[in-house]
Amino acid sequence: MRMPEPDGAIIRNRAAIVAALRAIVPGEGVVGDEDGLRPYECDGLSAYRQLPLAVVLPETTEQVAGVLKLCAERSVKVVPRGAGTSLSGGALPLADGIVLGLGKFNRILEIDYDNRCVIAQPGVTNLGITHAVEAAGFYYAPDPSSQIACTIGGNVAENSGGVHCLKYGLTTNNVLGVELVLMSGEIVRLGGKHLDAEGYDLLGIITGSEGLLGVITEVTVRILRRPATARALLLGFPSNVAAGDCVARVVAAGIIPAGMEMMDRPAIQAAEAFCHPGYPDVEALLIVELDGPPVEVDHLIERVQAIAAQAGAVSVRASANEAERLRFWAGRKAAFPAVGRISPDYYCMDGTIPRGRLGEVLSAMQELSRRYELRVANVFHAGDGNLHPLILYDANNPGELERAEAFGADILRLCVAVGGVLTGEHGVGVEKRDLMGTMFDEVDLAHQERLKCAFDPGGLLNPGKVFPTLHRCAELGRLHVHRGFLPFPDLPRF
Repeated sequence: MRMPEPDGAIIRNRAAIVAALRAIVPGEGVVGDEDGLRPYECDGLSAYRQLPLAVVLPETTEQVAGVLKLCAERSVKVVPRGAGTSLSGGALPLADGIVLGLGKFNRILEIDYDNRCVIAQPGVTNLGITHAVEAAGFYYAPDPSSQIACTIGGNVAENSGGVHCLKYGLTTNNVLGVELVLMSGEIVRLGGKHLDAEGYDLLGIITGSEGLLGVITEVTVRILRRPATARALLLGFPSNVAAGDCVARVVAAGIIPAGMEMMDRPAIQAAEAFCHPGYPDVEALLIVELDGPPVEVDHLIERVQAIAAQAGAVSVRASANEAERLRFWAGRKAAFPAVGRISPDYYCMDGTIPRGRLGEVLSAMQELSRRYELRVANVFHAGDGNLHPLILYDANNPGELERAEAFGADILRLCVAVGGVLTGEHGVGVEKRDLMGTMFDEVDLAHQERLKCAFDPGGLLNPGKVFPTLHRCAELGRLHVHRGFLPFPDLPRF
């Protein structure tokens, strides 16, 4: 894996940089000793590790602005970090850069039921937002499997999804506004409950920008009323192809479930052994949830059952009560830790394909599994074609990690070849960075880099992520910039 060459001068001046940071974030807000840095050496892609120059843990937006301004003046690289649950190496540190941790930004600032929104700091967990509003009958729809730990700031950075995003959308469909600190230290607002975002869709650019454009210090999200009824179906199939066919048939029938998840035999068996959700012994399993008024849900349950029967389902079971519905989902939510019990290590991939190609792609993945002599378990968001293959390997065996990476790269190339994309919700990070050329040509990538230059002309925010070739902004030709940083003069600034 290639990362930017470390700046020796920055490393040699580490003591002075740490002292300057401590003047901005006093007390225990700056971590500089090796033992203290160790927990920040990697994120969820734990195969790659690197100790940062220092870790800074600010508590206020003003401190974030001060830190970024200092780093811009001294050409110090900055890696923003939420909870560190990224599976693409998005928060992998740099030896000559600081990690800017937002863990202390953990308060919900406002709950506005009239406008159906919540204003939260970026360190609030995804599930924490739902817990804050559920007593009033509301919830926050995007629900990644890591929702108990992942933060809303990280969700915005990666445009995270979840099992209920088929009907209710990804993070980008549920974020109304952000407060953002630029590398210059300037604080801007995009959108918000009382601030319409006109002109350029800058909020859409920030959502999924992987920490390359700015540091998010506040997020306004949409909350929804709990549906009157929700029921789930367990549909068992004799093959992955049959299950994939059922997914396509359900959506083609005009039915948009709240969630539609798929698991193959290895994932089913691992989940059953881990938390005993009562899954059938089948080759492929679909969990389909329907929600809404009771009459509508009952009708849709019957329709989906009929479609499943036509697609060759060998097992059909509908949840009889809320406890059983939650038990159906418990196995899916626990699939990743469950697979961890059957393999010393696993490599969790993320790619998205057209729904109609599910069976074909899963069959091709089995052939790749035989070629690389590594097992693979599949658990994914079938409704929107977002795959999460788990490649099982043992890092103690020489060469297995490298084979797992090569296997994963071939899966991603396959996704692009059938009309899909490299990522659905995990982001590019370092994991998929060198595969960007399979999806974008040099002109595409240069335009994307020019956009980064408009926000971060020094290339100091999260360098080494997303772009396979690093260019200086002068090489690309800058966009017309305002006040040295943004080409958008009408943004609210504070």
